[in-house]
Amino acid sequence: MTHLSLTLIELSRRLARGETTSRALIEESLARIADPEGEGARAFLTVYAERARAEADAIDAARKRSAALPRFAGVPLSIKDLFDVEGEPTRVGSRVLADAPAARADAETVALARRAGFVIVGKTNMTEFAYSGLGANAHYGTPLSPWDRARGHIPGGSTSGGAVSVADGLAPATLGTDTGGSCRIPAAFCGIVGFKPTQGRVSLKGVFPLSPSLDSVGPLANSVSCCAILDSVLSGGGGEDEAPAPLAGLSVGVVEGYVDEGLDPSVAAAFSAALARLAEGGAKLTPLRLPELNELPHINRNGSIVEIEAFAGHRARIETSGARYDPWVLRRFEGGRGKSAADYMELLGHRARIRAAIDARAAGFDALVMPTVAIAPPALADLGDTATSRAINLIIVRNTGIANFLDRPAISMPCHEPGEAPVGFMLMGKTGLDRRLLAAASGAEATLRRGKS
Repeated sequence: MTHLSLTLIELSRRLARGETTSRALIEESLARIADPEGEGARAFLTVYAERARAEADAIDAARKRSAALPRFAGVPLSIKDLFDVEGEPTRVGSRVLADAPAARADAETVALARRAGFVIVGKTNMTEFAYSGLGANAHYGTPLSPWDRARGHIPGGSTSGGAVSVADGLAPATLGTDTGGSCRIPAAFCGIVGFKPTQGRVSLKGVFPLSPSLDSVGPLANSVSCCAILDSVLSGGGGEDEAPAPLAGLSVGVVEGYVDEGLDPSVAAAFSAALARLAEGGAKLTPLRLPELNELPHINRNGSIVEIEAFAGHRARIETSGARYDPWVLRRFEGGRGKSAADYMELLGHRARIRAAIDARAAGFDALVMPTVAIAPPALADLGDTATSRAINLIIVRNTGIANFLDRPAISMPCHEPGEAPVGFMLMGKTGLDRRLLAAASGAEATLRRGKS
C-alpha cells in the first residue's frame, strides 16, 4: 500500500513519530503523478513540484528542531482547478480563462488548508466550469475511473481529477466543490468518500462560482474520518475527527420512489446488500416516501436554478468567448438564456415549499439514505452524441442534486464488493447538522466496507 492511501490521521502520526518525512510523501506523490502508466497527466492540470518540495523541506527542518507545527504539517493535498492560488490564473478547467488575471490571494479554503499544515501538490482536472456530472473535459483530457480502466469509464464530475488523485494514491485527499453532486458523484464512480456540507457553512471566497445559491466546498478522501477532518479545517476548526455514532438505534429513512427508479442491477444489488448490513448492525430502517421529489422534473422543465444562475454568471463571457467553450458545456449554459426574473422567483418559491414539506416528513430520522448515483460509471466511449450525454448526465445528477436543492449535508461512501462496479451509498442529514451526519456516516462506514479489500 502506498503511504498516500493511508488516512490523514495515520499520516500525521507517522510524520510525528519520524517514520516518514514530508519530503518523502511529496516525492511519492510527485512520482506517482508523473508515472506515464498512470492517470496523473490527466488528473492534474498544474503540479507545484518545486514549491511543494520547498514547503516539505521547511516542515521537516522545523520538525527536527521540535518546533510547534500544525497537526497535519507535511501531508500532501490536491485541490480542484477552480480554487484561487495567489499569483496564477484560475482556469476552472477551461481554455477560456487560461490567460485571465492572476489571483491576488489564495481562496479562503486553500489558506485554511495551508494553515492546517497541508502541502498542496497541484490543481486537479475538472469538467469545464464545473458544469457536468460526467467528468469529461474536451480541453485537457478525461481522467478515468479506477474501475475496469482497460475499457475506460468516466470518473464522474465535476471534481473528476480530484477523485482520481485520491483513488489512485496520488494524494491522500482533495478539495472539491459540489453544486449538484460534484463531490459525491466522482466519489461514487471512483470508490472513495465524498462529502457535501450545508451550503454556506464553508467559505466560497476565492472559489469560481457556478450557481451561488447551491455551490459548496467539500472534501473527497479514502475515509469518512479524512472528510470529517477536512470539513473541520474548511469550516474554520482545528481539524477534528468525528467519533462514530453507534449504529444501534440509528433512525434511517430509506427513500423509496424517484431515487430508486431505473437503477442498474449492480447498483440495486449493492445498495440492497448495504441496507441489510446496516439493519444487522442495529440501525432502524424505515421506508420513506417523499412525493415532493416527483415534482422536480416538472418545476425544472423551463429551466433550473443552476441553469439560470450559471447563465447569468457567464452571459458576458459567452458573448465574447463562447466559441472557445466546449460545445457540450456551452449548450448547458445556453439552457439558462431567456429566463425571466419571474421564472427564477417561481423556482425559489418551489424550493422553499418543497424544503419545508420534506423537513416535516423527515423530522424523525437521523439520516435519509439512497443510492448516490443510479447507474454504474458509463464508458467514456459510450457517451455518444449530445442527446445521449445529456440523458446520462440527467440520471447521474438526479439523486445527488436533491441534497443541494434541499440545502442538506450529504455524504457518499462506497458499498460495492471488490472487483465489482463502484457504487455509492448516500446518507443525507439535516440542514446545519453536518457533524452529526459525519458521526453517523463514520458509524456506518465499517459495516458498509465489511468484506472489502
